[in-house]
Amino acid sequence: MTDTANPTEFAKINLETSAIAWRELQRFFAAGLAIAVAADLDLVDVAWQFSQDNKAQVEQWLNSGRIGHVSDEQAGRWYADDSLVWAVVVKPWVLVQAR
Repeated sequence: MTDTANPTEFAKINLETSAIAWRELQRFFAAGLAIAVAADLDLVDVAWQFSQDNKAQVEQWLNSGRIGHVSDEQAGRWYADDSLVWAVVVKPWVLVQAR
């Protein structure tokens, strides 16, 4: 948890995070709303930063390639492997991370 995070709100995001079959997220991917999060990042922290509209941090992750739209290649692999991913919704985005 980041130093500035409200523990109650952070805990709420944590509770909303779950494992889900990638196939269940296809409509979000097709709409361009699925955001891949690098394995070395804390998915809940990333979701928190999105929810707080922390543009500086999000841009840093985008520029370093640690977050970004799920690629066609990645989506295809997850689909073919019937993968489960960790996911959390921060409207309009669905943040996903390989398990």
